[in-house]
Amino acid sequence: MSRSIAIYDTTLRDGTQGEGVSFSLQDKLNICERLAEIGIDYIEGGYPLSNEKDVAFFQKVRELNLGSSLVSAFGMTRRRGIKAEADPGMKAMQSAQTPAYTIVGKTWDFQVTDVLGVGLDENLAMIGESIEFLGRNAEMLYDAEHFFDGYKANPKYALDTLRAAASAGAKWLVLCDTNGGSLPDEISSIVKIVAEGMASYDVQLAIHCHNDGDLATANSLAAIDAGCNQVQGTINGIGERCGNVDLIAVMANLAFKKQGFTVCGGKSLEHLTELSRYVYETANLQLRNSQPFVGQSAFAHKGGMHVHAIAKSTRSYEHMDPSLVGNERRILVSELSGRSNIIALTTKHNIDSDRQLMDAILAEVVRQENRGYQYESAEASFDLLVQRAAKKFKSHFETVKYRVVAGDRDAARSCPFAEAIIKLRVGDIERFEAAEGHGPVNALDAALRKCLDGIYPALDKMYLLDYKVRVVNSEAGTAARIRVNIDSSDGENVWGTIGVSENLIEASWLALIDAVEYKLALSEGSI
Repeated sequence: MSRSIAIYDTTLRDGTQGEGVSFSLQDKLNICERLAEIGIDYIEGGYPLSNEKDVAFFQKVRELNLGSSLVSAFGMTRRRGIKAEADPGMKAMQSAQTPAYTIVGKTWDFQVTDVLGVGLDENLAMIGESIEFLGRNAEMLYDAEHFFDGYKANPKYALDTLRAAASAGAKWLVLCDTNGGSLPDEISSIVKIVAEGMASYDVQLAIHCHNDGDLATANSLAAIDAGCNQVQGTINGIGERCGNVDLIAVMANLAFKKQGFTVCGGKSLEHLTELSRYVYETANLQLRNSQPFVGQSAFAHKGGMHVHAIAKSTRSYEHMDPSLVGNERRILVSELSGRSNIIALTTKHNIDSDRQLMDAILAEVVRQENRGYQYESAEASFDLLVQRAAKKFKSHFETVKYRVVAGDRDAARSCPFAEAIIKLRVGDIERFEAAEGHGPVNALDAALRKCLDGIYPALDKMYLLDYKVRVVNSEAGTAARIRVNIDSSDGENVWGTIGVSENLIEASWLALIDAVEYKLALSEGSI
């Protein structure tokens, strides 16, 4: 029999405490739906007393079809000296009308007396009365804040706080490593003691770990082995300070690594990568390429020896099938590559039997990387490099000259402008056009399109997705080489191109014309 582990997501509340993280009301509702689709058991929506957005969320979320996922409101115990039914926080929680409530209370005696400023017995009463008040028509979870630090300081009192919650009707006792400084062996031994001490109560244990020691995943798995049946955390581990445990890693480890466990009702986890990237994009955060399981580099292979072995057996350098979490294998090409990388990346060109050509491509990659090129995120430019080396490249236009002017149209009113002038040769025809833009690259793009307008209709659907600039050799100061990466799309395909030069405009132009050449080759079926 497999053991089902409940997944409790607090991305919408604890996750937003991370630096630079903010969600709109619609963002929260959209993420909530995505979490429910994947089968998350509990979705914590926020603290209804903290802001109007959270109040609106709990009203709007009732209109969503979330299947078996339970939404939980989060809040603190009643204040000292006030009855639960008169406390503003308790009333705000009650008005959220969620099927579950999560109450956080003080477990560490130091926090009770020195931070909260109440007596130890009063704190126990605050815990019990708060849970009893809200638990009349809902499932109650008690978040034992600073539990592991509290247990190490005063074991008896820490357990007393859990007993107060359990006696009042809590279904879950959530043991929190709030400061994120515990070690897996400490977590394991303490959870076992708690499980034994709470055996007489009708209650289950949960774990909530922060990642300040970079051990949140290890600590959560250790807690599960010791008796916890629920894990609380966030998607991608976002959260205050160093973040929370990454539920992506927890779910993947439980589903595919540890034996005898199920998560999300046994549903497929093939949408984990999609969910991870959706949360990053919604939060306007950079994807973490090295993120286990779902990162872009999680199943990427660069070293020639590795790629050679992967071609024979993926188990040689992969711990699992990336498709199980919705990710994919990537073969990278660089100066560290061998012929195996080139063969893997040029399969679609049908040139793998030409050993001399393979060596020529590899030599060109090495030469270009010495200049500052990197093809790992510019596979379209690499495909064009292969076609040029194989003498199969067909240029669709030739640059005669271009010029970019940028400045301030009216210094008094601060009206910046940029304009580009381009002359291209397309066959026997020369096209000469100018265009303005929001910046130099935008102006170049607009002028290039005007030059090619009516000649290549396939470009009508092409647009730029992203533009990134990086200094290659910063020690050269203002004479440093600049690397420009451009991501483009036509609504169906996405491709990346690269340009490198000491001149930012030239680097941008090189990446831009590669993007256009690739789209034209794609539309003709030559790539």
